[in-house]
Amino acid sequence: MSIRPVRQLIESQPTLEGAGVHLRRAFGFGKSNEFDPFLLLDDFRNERPEDYKAGFPWHPHRGIETITYVLAGTVEHADSLGNSGVISAGDVQWMTAGRGIIHQEMPEGDPQGRMHGFQLWANLPSALKMTTPRYQEIKAPEVPVVVDDDGTEVRVVSGSFWGKRGPVEGIAADPVYADIWVPPGKRKRLPVATTRNAFAYVFQGSGKFAGASEPQGVMTEGADQVARLVQPTEAGNRSLILFDRGDEIVVQAGEEGIRFLLVSGEPLKEPVAWWGPIVMNTRDQLDQAIRELREGTFLKNE
Repeated sequence: MSIRPVRQLIESQPTLEGAGVHLRRAFGFGKSNEFDPFLLLDDFRNERPEDYKAGFPWHPHRGIETITYVLAGTVEHADSLGNSGVISAGDVQWMTAGRGIIHQEMPEGDPQGRMHGFQLWANLPSALKMTTPRYQEIKAPEVPVVVDDDGTEVRVVSGSFWGKRGPVEGIAADPVYADIWVPPGKRKRLPVATTRNAFAYVFQGSGKFAGASEPQGVMTEGADQVARLVQPTEAGNRSLILFDRGDEIVVQAGEEGIRFLLVSGEPLKEPVAWWGPIVMNTRDQLDQAIRELREGTFLKNE
């Protein structure tokens, strides 16, 4: 087995989005090759309603898929196709924007005022940029949970993990999206297919990700075939860990345990032309989308 070394440890950054929502951005709107096929990950965790109530009013998307995973509070959504609904704690909404959709997302805290969730953007390959928009709305009981002998718990949102398959299907990037809890002091090896780009995002507790035996480091050879010394990497709340190549990751949970998202996907290896919520392959395609948005022809009929 080949343990994936840590390529980069990133602290998520405070960001304002929508009509003034305070959130933390783990990555996005920058170099996307290392995360391909993923484009952006936002952590919209907040306990002050005034910091999130303004929400995300009507805005367009084209060429991507957005994945919203709620852990506390609710998100009310509506779109230009006439869809509407509410997702709450443990629910998942997977929106394929395809050729174009206009929607809004309005968060509402739980009785204690807490709002907690994540939004991940996955790119669509060129052949599916203009596909028909669709939703998959998954309720919490539909998300399978696997518990290992040592107490490690995994909620499988999409893809296959430990013999369970997540309920979200037909996604172009074929991602594995898992919510993982490792109990205090436990050391866990978790599978990730070698060909995939992969990252973890910690949102509870802390731990170390690496293939080193403490306290020494180990020499590893990354995807770029450059040998480097990798130390066990301490990752706390709101830390993003980008992994290099290998077929498994190793995590050592800290004193309070560690909970994190583990996400991987096959890279598309296609050019990216990006303008906010619209992601195409060429500048001409992007200019056309922006022009259609301004002219009122952005939404396409069957």
